Amino acid sequence: MAQGDSIIVVENFIRGAFVDNGENDLQFIDSYEPATGQIWAKIPDSGDEEVSKAVVAAKNAFPRWSSFSAQDRADYLTKIADLIEQRLEQFAEAESRDSGKPVALAKAMDIPRAILNFRFFASAIQHYTSTSNFDDKAGALNYVYRSPVGVAGLISPWNLPLYLLTFKIAPALAAGCTIVAKPSEMTSVTAWMLCKVFQDVGLPAGVVNMVFGYGTKVGEAIVRHPDVPVVSFTGSTPVGHRITQVSAPYCKKLSLELGGKNAAIIFDDAPLDAVIPGCVRSSFTNQGEVCLCSSRIFVQRGIYEEFLQKFVEATKEYKVGVPSDPTVNMGALISEQHKEKVQGFIRLAEAEGGIISCGGADTPETIPESHKQGYFLPPTILTNVSDQSSCMQDEIFGPVTCVVPFDNEEEVVDRANGVKYGLCAVVWTKDLARTHRLAQRLQVGTVWANCWLVRDLNMPFGGSKASGVGREGCKESLDFFTESRTVCIKLE
Repeated sequence: MAQGDSIIVVENFIRGAFVDNGENDLQFIDSYEPATGQIWAKIPDSGDEEVSKAVVAAKNAFPRWSSFSAQDRADYLTKIADLIEQRLEQFAEAESRDSGKPVALAKAMDIPRAILNFRFFASAIQHYTSTSNFDDKAGALNYVYRSPVGVAGLISPWNLPLYLLTFKIAPALAAGCTIVAKPSEMTSVTAWMLCKVFQDVGLPAGVVNMVFGYGTKVGEAIVRHPDVPVVSFTGSTPVGHRITQVSAPYCKKLSLELGGKNAAIIFDDAPLDAVIPGCVRSSFTNQGEVCLCSSRIFVQRGIYEEFLQKFVEATKEYKVGVPSDPTVNMGALISEQHKEKVQGFIRLAEAEGGIISCGGADTPETIPESHKQGYFLPPTILTNVSDQSSCMQDEIFGPVTCVVPFDNEEEVVDRANGVKYGLCAVVWTKDLARTHRLAQRLQVGTVWANCWLVRDLNMPFGGSKASGVGREGCKESLDFFTESRTVCIKLE
């Protein structure tokens, strides 16, 4: 691990060791700290050669790792979780500097969830059962034997870097797969730190390999490599389409968790004292850079004005500021380019006749001079927006939400379903029968009722339509990283 002149220099991790970037004369990608706009890390610009070495290392490590008992693999996962927990402060501070989120959020959500991922799958693999059936007519016993697929290619995004990377690594390791992983080139530091954890717990060399760089080079090389039979990706829908195209000739197993344009539906019987803080949280957590955020809020007309007034008041209290400040709710967006994209949606809404009820496209005045070059935007509420507007159809992935009225249940279901995405939805109502009706009709992978982002890892997670293919969760992830084999034994 290298560090110089206060700028972190990240190295690839292959065959259990950090690889000197000078070995292959690699160039570097500048990684910017979102809160300051300054370079804080250098990421190796890897490509085919580094991926090939990592795949060879993972392939060579597979026979030994896959032969370990479930208990032995679980012991390694538990040791990894324990060591991350011991280093929680360092991980949280690095995650904040890398992604722009508040340190307090990283401490409360990102790093604890990464720890949970390892502990959860350490337990799950020891209780992972197969199925059997006795066919009395044929006098035969049938059972299913599951074996790890092989080398798993894992590609993770920048918004919840360690949280989502470990949600792939943990079940893959538990299932007995070896790994070639590629974090986002914009948020690679905590993944690099995780490799040191792997070293320190004595994880066998080659079981996890980390190759850093651009998706167009490293990601494509992983996806098209013939010795990587399974690929798990979380990120944008266009990249998901590309992965599908590139992997098609190889018949790989794919899990694609893609974008969202999620609806929150608020009926007039919902208690606003719970709804308002719930909607603030579901709209603006992590700068709105969560695929599950509510970017379309449908409010029944009878309470629309009251809701909007209280929602605007609460949003104005949502503090944007320097991520190291423990009192801030929201930090900086990931990059200057992404900030400009989000600003473009806000300006488009204005041009189309929309109203900025709160926030806007300018940097908040409260940001201190030392951080004026950071990528800050205020939480923004748009109203008077047409369902056909890009603001209501396309994923903004920022601190922007649209609030619109509706009249009845039938209408709002059609409008909520009227986008290409299908990741999640939130329904706010006291009517239990209505909750079940909507849950069955909304074209999404997850429906939350009177809450948001309450996650039980035993439950499947994923999207429909343009929001992805496949599911992640306890059984679903372990099934994904294993192949089933039916064994039929004639008993005579």
